[in-house]
Amino acid sequence: MSRTAEIYACLCVREFPTQALLRLRPQLRNQPCVVMEGEPPLEQVCSLTRKARILGLLPGMTQVEVDTFSGVTVLQRSRKEEITTSEALLECAGSFSPRVEEVSYRHSFVCVVDIAGTQELFGPPNKLAQNLLTRVSALGIAACVGVSSNFHASIAVARAPLALSVRVIPPGEEGAALAALPLTVLNLSEQQAETFSSWGIRNLGMLAALPERELISRLGQPGKHLRQLARGEAPHLFLPVEPEFTLHERMELDSPVAVLDALMFVANLMLEQLIVRATARVLALAAVTVALTLEGGASCLRTIRPALPTNDRPLWIKLLHLDLEAHPPQAAVLAIRLEAEPGSTSQVQMGLFSPQLPEPSRLDVTLARIRSIVGDENVGRAVVADTHRPDGFRLEPFGLDAFENSSAQSKVPSTTTLRSALRRLRPPESVSVTLQGARPEAFFFRQQRYRVEHAYGPWLTTGEWWSAASWGYEQWDLVARNPSGTTLCGCLMRDLLRNQWQMAGLYD
Repeated sequence: MSRTAEIYACLCVREFPTQALLRLRPQLRNQPCVVMEGEPPLEQVCSLTRKARILGLLPGMTQVEVDTFSGVTVLQRSRKEEITTSEALLECAGSFSPRVEEVSYRHSFVCVVDIAGTQELFGPPNKLAQNLLTRVSALGIAACVGVSSNFHASIAVARAPLALSVRVIPPGEEGAALAALPLTVLNLSEQQAETFSSWGIRNLGMLAALPERELISRLGQPGKHLRQLARGEAPHLFLPVEPEFTLHERMELDSPVAVLDALMFVANLMLEQLIVRATARVLALAAVTVALTLEGGASCLRTIRPALPTNDRPLWIKLLHLDLEAHPPQAAVLAIRLEAEPGSTSQVQMGLFSPQLPEPSRLDVTLARIRSIVGDENVGRAVVADTHRPDGFRLEPFGLDAFENSSAQSKVPSTTTLRSALRRLRPPESVSVTLQGARPEAFFFRQQRYRVEHAYGPWLTTGEWWSAASWGYEQWDLVARNPSGTTLCGCLMRDLLRNQWQMAGLYD
């Protein structure tokens, strides 16, 4: 058996702290922005945009130095948003290969994808790299991709200050392709960088041309490893990560937000990212949980679950708006987190003779409006409770089973059975009953006297003796007639605890 040739694609995101913040702030992407790190008054610039560099700002500047520039947006570094963004990028890279290793350093996100054997699925390496960049740009991230048969060579070419977003090194040409790259593409220590600068070594080609023995005698084994990196010959043991697929987004607001419309603007951007990530896996959003961090240390947690999974962003915004309008936060919002539950995108297939279902989006909005009026606990579908108590039921959230076999429902039975229908009276109407030998003989119902001709019963039901809501009923099915000859078939019930007679329903 022949061994599959190694080939790696490295995804590099420069100025990662800045891009992680601007991903959910698209209005700031074309403006000069800097990200500060540290405690006041010792804050320093750790990352910045290209337009900020054009203005003259540099990493390491203090807040006082930044204030001397006009029109610069200052943001605080958010580790939580960086973690969320890195998880989204690893998830994106994992859709092309299950073998992904993260090798991020300083203020850049770097991950390497083992794409050996993926040509049949995604085409040649340059096409796969373009597709990877397209998927990453949909997340609001600008990145570069380097492809090589050597692990470290792919990282070096992806980190190089090149104009090309994708660069592929043909197998066997690693040394020539890396020769012109500066030493900054390697993780050199300050001492190593100072040593090479004193020697006049400015690029990888000059480093690769140094004699190995003399380099080892001066720098030791790290010198040999650096020479191998410069020649594109350094070996590597691939250590893949296994990120868990979770749909969540988090954003720490620049200032407290107390206006619901402003909060919905932020939620709209976060929902867009969740839908993009779910669509990439042919999934839909089945439920969205909103976690709000409020001033004073309080929090607000709400879950929205429509009847069917959907990726309709305007529908989700409408449902979120109605829910938060009915349950407004008790303080200004400092941070917002959205966590989505993935669901199937399958649609409900109805039979030819099945009743038409309402449009899911209109149904969900209608249910949300009703909940805002009568309360969440009073909206849903009735489910019969596991009890013999009359009218015993509970409410469950309304939903549709996308995998329900509708053809079985649409089948018409071969034989028709005539059955009597009981029309329940809600609430039951009180009646006055005359007994003879513990059996109903006559009763007054709706200002008319009826004489019982046939009585079937009694059926006794009791339950919940262990609680204060205990109940006990005696039920009779009656056929009665009034003096005018009108026949009445009904269900008569007696509350044994209160000794009250009621007409519970009428038979057709």
